[in-house]
Amino acid sequence: MPIDHKKSSTIFSQREVYKKGGAGRWYWDFRDRKIFDFIGDNHRNIVDIGCGEGITLEKLVNKYKDKNILGVDAMAENVDICKQNNLPVILSDVYDLKIEDESIDLCIFSEVIEHLDYVGLALENIKRILRPCGDLIIVFPYDAVFKAARIFFLKFKEAFAEYGHVNHFSPQSIGNILGKAGFEIIKIKNIPFGFLGLHCLVSARKK
Repeated sequence: MPIDHKKSSTIFSQREVYKKGGAGRWYWDFRDRKIFDFIGDNHRNIVDIGCGEGITLEKLVNKYKDKNILGVDAMAENVDICKQNNLPVILSDVYDLKIEDESIDLCIFSEVIEHLDYVGLALENIKRILRPCGDLIIVFPYDAVFKAARIFFLKFKEAFAEYGHVNHFSPQSIGNILGKAGFEIIKIKNIPFGFLGLHCLVSARKK
């Protein structure tokens, strides 16, 4: 089984882009706050699958010091960057997660699913590591809206870059996929605005 998770080979370093600040950093922080709104007291063990260079993972570790946080990424260079920033991370693939069965309360799967050729297999593995009634948060982009926004802000290099997205989801299609995979939809919302979204945020629960 090929490791396609986060397979994009873009020239953009996440941390370099984030350090530049501006609208991009503001929106990244806004998106993460919306994800964190779903984290509850019952979520003791949290895993961030496809954590990349660890920007969101670092926020989780700093904000939730009483929880067990783990980052997972399939790219060795991303894992090295996370370790350089003293973040808890393992090199593992979403198709073969090196995590104990039913040991996780919450899985964050942000901007990963659009990269996957085998979505069903990925969700099967996530379901395996989640406790009964464990929660899953998925975030995926609306590519057409993102491209238009980047052009509007004169970020032409980013607008026409190759990001390795092999899937394009809608709220309806992701709901159908999750239902077939054994998840109950809790909430689906567009961010930053309900009527106009750059991303779709989905909260689901293992049946």
